[in-house]
Amino acid sequence: MEILGTTLRICVEDLESSVAFYERLAGGKAMRFERGGVSVAAVGCFLLMSGPEQELEVLRKVAATIAVQDVDEAYTVLNASGARVIAGPVPTPVGRNLIAMHPDGSVFEYVDRRGGTD
Repeated sequence: MEILGTTLRICVEDLESSVAFYERLAGGKAMRFERGGVSVAAVGCFLLMSGPEQELEVLRKVAATIAVQDVDEAYTVLNASGARVIAGPVPTPVGRNLIAMHPDGSVFEYVDRRGGTD
């Protein structure tokens, strides 16, 4: 499984002011979407999330988002390596994802951009 990149997940109270800061920092425009009542802005390597506290509480448990070529391959490698897939693979606005707990207890989201057709 090839890891293509990592996105840092940040829960914020004021998405608008945070987006302005991270756009200046990363030198690019935010891609925005909503998922499960949470407003999300992807800016460079940062994923900013704002919404109801009960939703953010769950999102804070995921350490980072890891981009891979193929979530199905990640699923196979993770299971064979001793990780436990706790959600997915499922379609997302830009591809598919899964959530996995590594043997050390850390939790990561794995994503691809293959289209949400599963």
